[in-house]
Amino acid sequence: MGGGPAGLAAAIAAYDGGVKDVLILEREERTGGILNQCIHNGFGLTRFKESLSGPEYAGRFKELVRQKGIKIYKNTTVLSLTKDKTITAINREHGVFTVKAKAVILAMGCREKSRGAINVAGTRPAGIYSAGTAQKYMNVKGYSIGKDVVILGSGDIGLIMARRLTLEGAKVHAVFEIMPFSSGLKRNIVQCLDDFGIPLYLNHTIIEIEGNDRVAGVTVAAVDENRKPIAGTEMRFDCDTVLFSVGLVPENELTKGAGIPLSPFTKGAVVYQNRETLAEGIFACGNALQVHDLVDFVSEEAELAGRAAADYVINGAICHDAIDCVNGNCVGYVLPQKIDRNVKESVKLFFRVKKVCKNCTVQVRRGDKVVFSRRKKIVTPGEMEYVIIPIGTANGADNVTVEILENL
Repeated sequence: MGGGPAGLAAAIAAYDGGVKDVLILEREERTGGILNQCIHNGFGLTRFKESLSGPEYAGRFKELVRQKGIKIYKNTTVLSLTKDKTITAINREHGVFTVKAKAVILAMGCREKSRGAINVAGTRPAGIYSAGTAQKYMNVKGYSIGKDVVILGSGDIGLIMARRLTLEGAKVHAVFEIMPFSSGLKRNIVQCLDDFGIPLYLNHTIIEIEGNDRVAGVTVAAVDENRKPIAGTEMRFDCDTVLFSVGLVPENELTKGAGIPLSPFTKGAVVYQNRETLAEGIFACGNALQVHDLVDFVSEEAELAGRAAADYVINGAICHDAIDCVNGNCVGYVLPQKIDRNVKESVKLFFRVKKVCKNCTVQVRRGDKVVFSRRKKIVTPGEMEYVIIPIGTANGADNVTVEILENL
């Protein structure tokens, strides 16, 4: 379910795993997902050891899908999913139809938070966009969205759009971030803001948007430790466009409809190390599972889910006797949330920290026994971290805890 980078990679891995009857359901008119509008380079550095644009990266996987003859239903909206792996969908060619699958991979991606999610005061004029919407208008449809721009939020799409707008001749006054740290990658801060002289204001937020028919300006203020505006710190900027880059949320309405448990931390499904959810035979990967920084990691995770789904179809159910992965001090979440006790291979644990920590130690405990420890100069919430815990870590333990030890 989903024909973006995760869905394509998962389908290829499942096919290579021995299952030749694979179907991709994609609601857009073409596969590739968000990559189709990401015309900047920087994709594939980890996987292909070269810098590709988004469409180029997606093209590598589209070609493999074509070569293998994997079926794709485009312009298809999935209406519902049940725990017994029955999918109800609709498109022009088939009308409303059902698919009874032996395994399902959830790869629906994520969506942007909107202005309504953060309750910014002011009028509702034209010229207010989420960063991803603005990116699609400019890169796919060829529209100019504005000439004087203010960006709220320092997510990666917002940072990239600051550069994109500048290259198209617009004036980007500043990027404002309510948190004391950026939520984007360090390389994007350097390449998209610093290199173009665009200021980044941390601990600042928009408190009012002005304008009737079109945005006329915004008022910005510094915030305190409770993220409340501080009186007397207001600044006003004349602008005709406001972009919001205030976070991404995994797309899991179908997952919830199927009664599959979700993590309150990632907003994606709770999964085992092979990316199987708590519903037997249903797997999850990519940004529908957790919001990734790099598409290279999306592809890696999707291939893991694809191989596991193929193994499930061929060999049947796995009896899960699992331990929990726990987020300890300063760690916001750990994924996977569960590991089989009888796991034979090493397990890669992904996690994000809650705040910036410098000169710290990343530590993993199996019960009370330390099984991994590594010094880090800095960890930040804007960049996903991972550790690989050794074979047999799960054996004999009640839980595995990932934590950050500060000021050592």
